[in-house]
Amino acid sequence: MTLASRAEELFGVKDLGGRAAGFAARCAGVYAGRPEWLDPGEGIGTVNFAKSVCEELARLATLAVKITVSGGERARWLQKQVDRVYFRLRQWTELGCAWGTVILKPNGEDVDLVTPDRFLITQVRGGTITGGVFQSGQYDEQGKRYFTRLEYHRFLPDGRYAISNRCLAGGSPLDRGESVAMEATPWAHLQGEVTVQGLERPLFSVLRMPGANHADPASPLGPPVFAGALRELQDLDTAYSRNTEEVFDSRRVSLVDDRLTEQAGTPVGRGGAVKLPRFVRRVFGMGPQEYYQAIDPALHTAERLAGINALLSQIGFKCGFSNGYFVFNERSGVMTATQVEADDRRTVQLVKDARDRLEDALDGLIYAMDKMADAMDLAPAGAYETVYDFGDVTYNREEDRARWYGYVADGRLPFWYYLIKFEGYSREEAMRLAGEGGESIDS
Repeated sequence: MTLASRAEELFGVKDLGGRAAGFAARCAGVYAGRPEWLDPGEGIGTVNFAKSVCEELARLATLAVKITVSGGERARWLQKQVDRVYFRLRQWTELGCAWGTVILKPNGEDVDLVTPDRFLITQVRGGTITGGVFQSGQYDEQGKRYFTRLEYHRFLPDGRYAISNRCLAGGSPLDRGESVAMEATPWAHLQGEVTVQGLERPLFSVLRMPGANHADPASPLGPPVFAGALRELQDLDTAYSRNTEEVFDSRRVSLVDDRLTEQAGTPVGRGGAVKLPRFVRRVFGMGPQEYYQAIDPALHTAERLAGINALLSQIGFKCGFSNGYFVFNERSGVMTATQVEADDRRTVQLVKDARDRLEDALDGLIYAMDKMADAMDLAPAGAYETVYDFGDVTYNREEDRARWYGYVADGRLPFWYYLIKFEGYSREEAMRLAGEGGESIDS
């Protein structure tokens, strides 16, 4: 049975994801290197450029991000939780780009990332997902039975927030099997039903990519970043495959009249059998004038690369990047611009939109962590404040270095501060070299 049918059977709910959920799964297949247009018989493979697009946007969106949670003991506990998942932010963002929407759900010990193929939307308020059924699973200790847990979150009509857990057991992840008591599963420590009062947001967070979902405009699911460029991605795979095919087929071949060569394999004294060069083919000639012909295919690399670059530019533009952001070079392959120039407004706006969505998702995640700390008594209660600091997408280190050295030359900043910021010195070493606060540079 499907997740949707099981959720309806156990909780009596319908999936509100609409057609966008199926479209997200289709795009996820493209991201994973399994596009529907693969055709090994025709030599059509994939360069998996959808993943490159998602990786690049995730890299820019999380560039030098710093998250600071300030306040009392609760804030310090929350900061530890954020620090634990810090290096997963880029991964989360990349998967959000690929699927369009992912769920970040704290479980008391860690944070689960749930993709649309493992959750159903059951409640939406103001276009925001506030309720859903989330699937998780694992094998038992012997690896013979696979347990699936369905966790149903929603706001009740009286304002309370409810969580219901149901478990299933089968032989594999695809076999959800029959309902079993939670006491017989790896989640025996969880309660079947929990209600919480006073919540303003759900105990999960939604990382949704910006833009409308053209697959289903009414769906709360966001669109994958490359959703509007599927045809161009298919054309790119075809063009690249044809170019590769031409290179593979470009081997020089010489056709030689069979009267001028010995048959391959003919014994020659004690030295073994005759072997023709790999580029020679014996043919039956009709006359002496046809005894030899060389076939040397010409490569049309320049023309094909021009077409590939045109496709890359169109894909980048449709994904929200500035025109010409992605370029193919025959020496180094596909590469991106080394620096996003200040006038590349389209790329800058795309990154800003992605960062805004990431910041909102992290706000929701930290809120959920805070409320779970209250419910599970994980840390002393207290207020907290979150500040986000993202790296400048148009940053150029050499220009920044020159500007800050100018501040030092003008006497507006001490030299030791410059040494710390750009040369990697500790404060003590920098002040010593600058002749301040300790031994001078001459001592």
